[in-house]
Amino acid sequence: MKENVVISVRNLVKKFGNFTAVDNLNFEVYKGEIFGFLGANGAGKTTAIRILSGLSVPTSGDAVVSGFSARRQPEKIKQVIGYMCQRFSLYEDLTVRENITLYGGIYGMSRQLIKESTAELLGRLNFENYADTLISSLPLGLKQKLAFSVAVLHDPGIVFLDEPTGGVDPVTRRQFWEMIYETASRGITVFVTTHYMDEAEYCDRISIMNEGRIVALDTPAELRKKYNASSVEEVFVKIARPNGRLHTA
Repeated sequence: MKENVVISVRNLVKKFGNFTAVDNLNFEVYKGEIFGFLGANGAGKTTAIRILSGLSVPTSGDAVVSGFSARRQPEKIKQVIGYMCQRFSLYEDLTVRENITLYGGIYGMSRQLIKESTAELLGRLNFENYADTLISSLPLGLKQKLAFSVAVLHDPGIVFLDEPTGGVDPVTRRQFWEMIYETASRGITVFVTTHYMDEAEYCDRISIMNEGRIVALDTPAELRKKYNASSVEEVFVKIARPNGRLHTA
């Protein structure tokens, strides 16, 4: 891969029986970029992100993530990335502090570094009063902020966020994106899937998926220009056929 390319996807296919969930994807993602992976529910976003994060092996083609092959080295990928899934990766029956300690250990951090990182994280999130609170008792928005912070606790090169703002209010969503900006400013690549078209405006580049394929990929500004649209949501509508399927211009 080129020096600033941290994800390189070539002819990536994932099939489940006769169903093709990911259909011949080709794209690259760059260091420090906020890359949006957009599409309606069922478009193939989650399947693709699971392959890129080492949780699923492609049927054919490959993706190289931080120098490791999704086909041949999925376990290596897991060691160098952060991941936050739709339904949270936090343990509901553990406290905030216990979750941070647990994941620090999983990420191979020393006890001293875990202790220091826990104090820093709790302070940054203003979570000092929640340190010994069970995750199950936290509001949804606080859970998501914590889950994201834990996903980057070990300072990975890439963090994958799968529908991270689903179900929260607009104010919390904006606060979450401020955390994403701060993370990207540290050189961490943020790969985020969402079906919220307005969130695409916050990304450096976006791709729009439909039925397992990428039907558009560029910066939000270039896509708005190409389709003579005032927003990415309008772009999405303009490239939709009457039957609801997307197509390229």
